[in-house]
Amino acid sequence: MKGADKIALRVGKVLNKYKINKYYNLDITDSGFSYERKQELISEEIALDGVYILRTSADKTLMDGFEVVKAYKSLSSVEEAFRCYKSIDLKVRPIYHYKGDRVKAHIFLCMLAYYVEWHLKQKLASLLFEDEEIDDNYQDVIKASRSDSAVAKDRKKRTEDNLPVHSFRTLLEDLGTICLNTVECTLESGKYVFDKITRPTELQQKALDLLSISSICTQ
Repeated sequence: MKGADKIALRVGKVLNKYKINKYYNLDITDSGFSYERKQELISEEIALDGVYILRTSADKTLMDGFEVVKAYKSLSSVEEAFRCYKSIDLKVRPIYHYKGDRVKAHIFLCMLAYYVEWHLKQKLASLLFEDEEIDDNYQDVIKASRSDSAVAKDRKKRTEDNLPVHSFRTLLEDLGTICLNTVECTLESGKYVFDKITRPTELQQKALDLLSISSICTQ
């Protein structure tokens, strides 16, 4: 093969296929080509082989290495929050408002709702498919894995108290069956009207206890 253009095209295909173009200096002529390895760059790459690098613009006086790793690992929680905020639970869009103050109020209420939801999930974690034993040791940059108790809960679909495990949504649906009933009865002594709350199931009572809510009607 002759011609610098043809040779460069053929060599370029090989380099692009194996993604190694940056490691070589090439000298291409009409009759052939020669190459030289960028040994300094290769040595740097070898030193970092198998190492995950996190780079931040934050000053080291503000965040040390462990704090950078912790912030990076928290990204998954932030991404989950945005998914929940936009589509899964809260569905902030579409916004049926056109005035600025009403749009701001809509966004504020959605943010407030997510804040409440987050705290509810923390309180009800033992009844949900949530990991209650997350390792907070961020010194090792390793892939997060679920605890043994969380894996067991996923497998058995039961809690340690042998209650059914729920998603947050299905647990709310279950709690939604608790009703406040107005009872009216007529006796010889007269007519009586009083309120009576549905007796909660064992699961519902556990959830109420975790939330420190009493199901006793005080009216």
